Amino acid sequence: MPNQRGFTAPVTAMTGRIRRADRRKLWVCGWLLAGGWAAMFPLVSTVGTHRSWGVFAAAGYAGAALAACRLPRPRARTAALASAVLGAVVLPFLYLVLTGRAQLEVRVVERSAELLIQQATPYLTDPQELSEYTPYLPGMAFFGMPRALLGDGGWAVRLLGDARVWFAAALLLSLRAGRTVLRPAPGGSSPGGHRAYRTAAVVLVASPPVALSLCVSGVDLPLTGLCCLALALVLRNRPAAAGLVLAAACSLKWTAWPAVAVAASALGGAYGMRAAVRLVATAVAGTLVLVLPSALLAPGPMVQQVLAFPTGRGEVATPAASPLPGRLLADTGQFGWYTAVALLVCGGAAVAVSLVLRPPGTLVATADRLAVGMSIAFLLAPAGRFGYLALPLTLVVWARLESGRHAEGTPVLRKAVERRRRDAEQPTCPVPASTTGADRSVDHPARAAGTPAVGMSAAVGTPAVGTQADDRRSGGSWDPGSARRVPRPAPNPAAARPAPAPAHRGAAPTRPPSTSSAEPGPRSHRPAEASRRKQPRSS
Repeated sequence: MPNQRGFTAPVTAMTGRIRRADRRKLWVCGWLLAGGWAAMFPLVSTVGTHRSWGVFAAAGYAGAALAACRLPRPRARTAALASAVLGAVVLPFLYLVLTGRAQLEVRVVERSAELLIQQATPYLTDPQELSEYTPYLPGMAFFGMPRALLGDGGWAVRLLGDARVWFAAALLLSLRAGRTVLRPAPGGSSPGGHRAYRTAAVVLVASPPVALSLCVSGVDLPLTGLCCLALALVLRNRPAAAGLVLAAACSLKWTAWPAVAVAASALGGAYGMRAAVRLVATAVAGTLVLVLPSALLAPGPMVQQVLAFPTGRGEVATPAASPLPGRLLADTGQFGWYTAVALLVCGGAAVAVSLVLRPPGTLVATADRLAVGMSIAFLLAPAGRFGYLALPLTLVVWARLESGRHAEGTPVLRKAVERRRRDAEQPTCPVPASTTGADRSVDHPARAAGTPAVGMSAAVGTPAVGTQADDRRSGGSWDPGSARRVPRPAPNPAAARPAPAPAHRGAAPTRPPSTSSAEPGPRSHRPAEASRRKQPRSS
């Protein structure tokens, strides 16, 4: 019979080569797909910043595909990632920042910071042009503070004052903080998990949706990072900290408000209603502190620019005109606009019902539920962009990356749910009913105080030796003063034996009963009776 090792070794080696080849093909196809998507911007886009990014990114993705195809395996991954990050993130970011080219949102944020310094509110009372509208909440103006304070100067000032730098810093710092919060216990990380996490994180940053948003605009990046950090804090049962992070996110854009409901549902289902109420109260209070001053100073302009303008009901048309379902319905007329709003409300209600009936129990489930809610809002909104979908995409990928870092999965909320369920289903020890039906507080002081009776088994809930029921069955009595059983005295066999009948004349004298505690058995009487029968009768 051939050696088993002779068969298995070639098969294992061949399987490994096939898997490595399939993995290499997957990397090459992925980079080619990203390169083709980026190459479409210089051809079809009318936005100058998008066309510039597309040129750099297409070259970077092409270099990544070439490196993944030609280089040996140990160096192919590193070279491919370096080419993608350099071409899709670093070079276009520096080029657009140093040349002062940015999407309109960046200039709006920087101008809102100047208005916040001058008039304590980022909203103009009578905006006339598109650039004078501020469709963000007051918290977004803080990212434009470096530009308002530093002004325009050399290349270093332009670099440090650009709001896109701080948008990217907020995203990266939030993701890093979330990873620190979810750090596994010593020995809990899976083998190779750190390397896989770093690789996947770099791929996520270099992916076309995230890289494009980071280079040309970046207004949704802080919101994405804060949502990820809040979910990490919810997982660790830190409602106050999660509420503060959600308050910061809710003061940037109103699209972050659904995150409060999702986080409260997950926290309440795992750790109780008190934790959920604490999170909601902290988030609402923090949001009011950041938003209320501007709302009181300019309530009309804030409603007009934050709510009416993004939904297509403002005096100036919004530039968010991607061909999404909500936008297509709104373009048909007033009836189509109301239809899109009705569908948006129905989608939000469906997500809310799912949060009540089935709260998410894991980090992945919580992130997926939030991503579904945001995707419904972006798709059915009367005005939207494809770039908005980068937020739910990042949430879904980040949650799976964090879960993959642990050998047994991320410490999930479901463990807390199961623990609370076990505590609720644990049987309590019942108090045995009295045989006479009298007041138990009188004949049993321990029961009057709400504690189990003496001798009761708390684990099983049945009376043991020494309970009042046993005392009455055994004939004893209960002493209320000492809370003890007074045993009944043992009966005396001599006293219990009836007195002997008077002897007749001529009968043999009877033997007195024995006073010993142990009575003789029936067999011990037979020899004595036999000896008495053999004695002759006296005359």
